[in-house]
Amino acid sequence: MELQKGKGTVAAAASGAAGGGGGGAGAGAPGGGRLLLSTSLDAKDELEERLERCMSIVTSMTAGVSEREANDALNAYVCKGPPQHEEICLGLFTLVLTEPAQAQKCYRDLALVSRDGMNIVLNKINQLLMEKYLKLQDTCRTQLVWLVRELVKSGVLGADGVCMTFMKQIAGGDVTAKNIWLAESVLDILTEQREWVLKSSILIAMAVYTYLRLLVDHHGTAQLHTLRQKEVDFCISLLRERFMECLMIGRDLVRLLQNVARIPEFELLWKDIIHNPQALSPQFTGILQLLQSRTSRKFLACRLTPDMETKLLFMTSRVRFGQQKRYQDWFQRQYLSTPDSQSLRCDLIRYICGVVHPSNEVLSSDILPRWAIIGWLLTTCTSNVAASNAKLALFYDWLFFSPDKDSIMNIEPAILVMHHSMKPHPAITATLLDFMCRIIPNFYPPLEGHVRQGVFSSLNHIVEKRVLAHLAPLFDNPKLDKELRSMLREKFPEFCSSPSPPVEVKIEEPVSMEMDNHLSDKDESCYDNAEAAFSDDEEDLNSKGKKREFRFHPIKETVVEEPVDVTPYLDQLDESLRDKVLQLQKGSDTEAQCEVMQEIVDQVLEEDFDSEQLSVLASCLQELFKAHFRGEVLPEEVTEESLEESVGKPLYLIFRNLCQMQEDNSSFSLLLDLLSELYQKQPKIGYHLLYYLRARPNWFYSKAAAGKMNLYESFAQATQLGDLHTCLMMDMKACQEDDVRLLCHLTPSIYTEFPDETLRSGELLNMIVAVIDSAQLQELVCHVMMGNLVMFRKDSVLNILIQSLDWETFEQYCAWQLFLAHNIPLETIIPILQHLKYKEHPEALSCLLLQLRREKPSEEMVKMVLSRPCHPDDQFTTSILRHWCMKHDELLAEHIKALLIKNNSLPRKRQSLRSSSSKLAQLTLEQILEHLDNLRLNLANTKQNFFSQTPILQALQHVQASCDEAHKMKFSDLFSLAEEYEDSSTKPPKSRRKAALSSPRSRKNATQPPNAEEESGSSSASEEEDTKPKPSKRKRKGSSAVGSDSD
Repeated sequence: MELQKGKGTVAAAASGAAGGGGGGAGAGAPGGGRLLLSTSLDAKDELEERLERCMSIVTSMTAGVSEREANDALNAYVCKGPPQHEEICLGLFTLVLTEPAQAQKCYRDLALVSRDGMNIVLNKINQLLMEKYLKLQDTCRTQLVWLVRELVKSGVLGADGVCMTFMKQIAGGDVTAKNIWLAESVLDILTEQREWVLKSSILIAMAVYTYLRLLVDHHGTAQLHTLRQKEVDFCISLLRERFMECLMIGRDLVRLLQNVARIPEFELLWKDIIHNPQALSPQFTGILQLLQSRTSRKFLACRLTPDMETKLLFMTSRVRFGQQKRYQDWFQRQYLSTPDSQSLRCDLIRYICGVVHPSNEVLSSDILPRWAIIGWLLTTCTSNVAASNAKLALFYDWLFFSPDKDSIMNIEPAILVMHHSMKPHPAITATLLDFMCRIIPNFYPPLEGHVRQGVFSSLNHIVEKRVLAHLAPLFDNPKLDKELRSMLREKFPEFCSSPSPPVEVKIEEPVSMEMDNHLSDKDESCYDNAEAAFSDDEEDLNSKGKKREFRFHPIKETVVEEPVDVTPYLDQLDESLRDKVLQLQKGSDTEAQCEVMQEIVDQVLEEDFDSEQLSVLASCLQELFKAHFRGEVLPEEVTEESLEESVGKPLYLIFRNLCQMQEDNSSFSLLLDLLSELYQKQPKIGYHLLYYLRARPNWFYSKAAAGKMNLYESFAQATQLGDLHTCLMMDMKACQEDDVRLLCHLTPSIYTEFPDETLRSGELLNMIVAVIDSAQLQELVCHVMMGNLVMFRKDSVLNILIQSLDWETFEQYCAWQLFLAHNIPLETIIPILQHLKYKEHPEALSCLLLQLRREKPSEEMVKMVLSRPCHPDDQFTTSILRHWCMKHDELLAEHIKALLIKNNSLPRKRQSLRSSSSKLAQLTLEQILEHLDNLRLNLANTKQNFFSQTPILQALQHVQASCDEAHKMKFSDLFSLAEEYEDSSTKPPKSRRKAALSSPRSRKNATQPPNAEEESGSSSASEEEDTKPKPSKRKRKGSSAVGSDSD
């Protein structure tokens, strides 16, 4: 049996002895058979635990029996139902990863027992690659590559998605042994299975984009030279044979080809691109066609590893402006510290410009803006080549910018970096302005006019959209040298003159532009003060003479109704399909369009239909029905009739046909492929499908469908994402940005149908609370109360509420309101108290305080409350203890006694070490005493006799007998209560009653004692209590420890 082995010395370094056919069981994995690297301090990983559990099920069924008996046992177990089928598939999958010697046999068994075309395995591979790859054992990494090679050889549907996820894990700017091994291993699979690769247009484009980018890093050693030549041959062959598929990359293909232009093979390719484009493809008209096509987000995102992407998204959505340094330092240490990492900066800048498009709420908040991260990346460039490439990456969308096709968000970071850097870092602004001027004639001289028009359109659009009110203060600033200012006036005279009226200039003059300043800077100067963040001209006029309202206004994208044009695609369609598409284009009546659409669907489902036409058909449909995806989807009044009417669109015919099919039908997978192609071209189709499934009544679906949302799950797995969670979150995010009403409408069904995807993290909850208003919040609360919606469950609610501590104030209040609507015991989330700081988390503290006052105190609750650090301004603990004193004094006294005695019995040194070293607050004896002393002072002038209760006094006696002199002095007033309790066996209890109300120190300022009736009543009560502890008191004289236990 031959398994996948690494290539050369690099691969050996990456995988060690693992991956060979005869490797020992779980070689290299501590603890035998473990998937992930971990230390003794790490908690057991849930995914690993589950996979090992499934593996043990398979092992128990196949150990000690013949191969035939083992197969029979596995097949019998699989037939019991979907859960058993999943267990066996995952068990065999885990054996493949951890037992190289059995991999071939296990893969054969897997192919035999799998009932879903290996879908379960593909999803789990994607999950491991996206979430756990960095922790995977070397053996498992090698086996994972081997398994993917086998899946590709077998032509398993969806293996192309796994290959693309694998390519995403190859880090740019990294020439370490393991990264080179991975790059070479994936390239070998793609090269060996070339015919299979040619069947997937997106895989061709993604592979070319990936390896063109990696080529730049692979130079120097002989090992790298060999790999580089293989990459050159691979890319050149695909570019020459399948240029139209590569054309979908867009303008960034030109940028990558520029970086490798001096390699002889690419030099020849460049000659053909410029002088003989028809040699590459009859449909290719020249380089301008490429440069005018915007690069899709998926290509820009594929060059960041999942870990890089997560960290960047965290910085742009969670980190507050001014607090970013520690995160930037970590990122630089991790990814940008080596000389080879210079090339990674371009990938990061292109990703930030083209993929990270913050919502209006984030833009108006104090979250770290994109321009600040890009400014930081520019300052970390240490070579001139890297700096020039980084600047080109920043301005790349400017060069051929078209307001109709390109987004303002792609060009906004560059202008804001220049604007905000002018005062703190004028050199950055100067070098960027200089680059902008010089790139126009030098990018590609024959297209100088187009580049000039692109840059002019960008600047014009920036001013129109009010990103900056005007550009004169930037272009004609005294901080710039004369030569640069002169060049700017020559190139852009339209933008160098001062605007009229001059009032706006006066408003703008005092604006601070410090890049490194904190919140005030972000609010006042992240965008120009003259328009208070993208406000319209009309508002500026109306606000004259009034107090200016600094409120955020979203960028208003002007919708330009473009004529529908499917001409470029018609030639690639069959004649009959072409006629129907033209019919669809001419039809204006919805009903007639629906009939034609049904005919198209029927033709797609015919046996002789060429599936390669799906992509072209999807492009036609997306173009024809682009009006469907504008405006709100949900009717103004939601009734059965209005919902029925809203789902009568022609495009929804695809959804309708899918709903009424059997899932194991070949037609079903063909229509899913069409929907997947549509999704690539129009991502909004995802939430439209969710809406359709929600709007249709249950009787509409085929009996085969176990639940109406099962179709969405199949759809998510058929997309290039291949993962339900990722697909669902992306679709809900798109819905959030387009239609908040629809988001609220979908929320109950999404949480109900996909509990594992929605309840395990706060991602979807944050999306919802970030945009809803108070009425929509109340509606969701009602859904929860009526049992239609569950947004929290016990096992994950604590983590979600901890995540919410970084959200905005209103978002946090919404999250707490929704939590309180659920019937989840408060004890489930009480540990959150350890994370709450009184200055940073007032929202959570106030919500928790109001909820605690409704509860009877348990010992755990009291422990958590008392473990809060004492601070004069933090009244949380005293407030809730006082409330419990009034309502549940006896219960509270028992709990405090138990905690005092328990903490007093811990060794002092160990206790103090523990409390100082732990990140979370730990309960210490001193903390309890401080809180009790604060409570005593708070109750001093009241009639409350909490401190006269026997359990409290006994506990104080116990502590006083063993604590040191420093504590006795610090809490002398508190311990004096216990001393008087000790004397009460020989003195009238009346004197102890007075002492309980007021200590010797505080008695001087105390008010008059309560009336005689109350005093005598409480005295008689205390007399009865005092008859009990006398025998135990005699024991205590002999041994305080024994006495305390009996008490």
